Amino acid sequence: MNTPDLPSFWAVIPAAGIGSRMRADKPKQYLQLAGKSILEHTLNCFLDHPCLLGVVVSLAEDDPFWPNLGCARDARIYIAGGGAERAESVLNALLRLGELGADEQDWVLVHDAARPNLDQSDLDLLLAELADDAVGGLLAVPARDTLKRVGSDGRVRETIDRSVIWQAYTPQMFRLGALHRALAEALVSDVAVTDEASAIEWAGQSPRLVEGRADNLKVTRPEDLHYLERLWRGRS
Repeated sequence: MNTPDLPSFWAVIPAAGIGSRMRADKPKQYLQLAGKSILEHTLNCFLDHPCLLGVVVSLAEDDPFWPNLGCARDARIYIAGGGAERAESVLNALLRLGELGADEQDWVLVHDAARPNLDQSDLDLLLAELADDAVGGLLAVPARDTLKRVGSDGRVRETIDRSVIWQAYTPQMFRLGALHRALAEALVSDVAVTDEASAIEWAGQSPRLVEGRADNLKVTRPEDLHYLERLWRGRS
């Protein structure tokens, strides 16, 4: 049963990356955190939400780790093939949603596989703020530190006005049809898109930023994992 004021949605988790900066023996989404893999924690951010229609996870071909997860047998989770780049993995997941009967006007939330600390309050805020938005948008955090533009010699060229700079987080929430078209056209045009919002921007739209929590971090380096371990240990 859906929460009355929040829209139903599909979730897409691109999980075909290898996370080379973690210097680990497996992709970072499968590293252990508090007794489960990072990917399991990430999925749990969505699986118990009353507005969830289903989740599509994009996996690398012959991924040997996914079948060993308990959630691999969850009927709410569907699998799509991963691509060489994030945009390809997301596009494959959107095609899978079409096969599952999803409508072009359905909301899709794309979330990083290695971003396991999404608070439900942020998820609900995103859904509420964008429920009637014509474009969609994403969780983001205003820049807090002084920002410098540097030259190739490593020396500062200028200080950037941080009041107009935000860090893009996930989930990023867009209509299935609009996101599908934007990603497909960007890939055909050989446009580099680093997230879903940049594809929508390239298509001529302006996504809305919804301020979220700064601790919704993406595990990129070993110290990120250590930080979450300490954070969760403190909460427990």
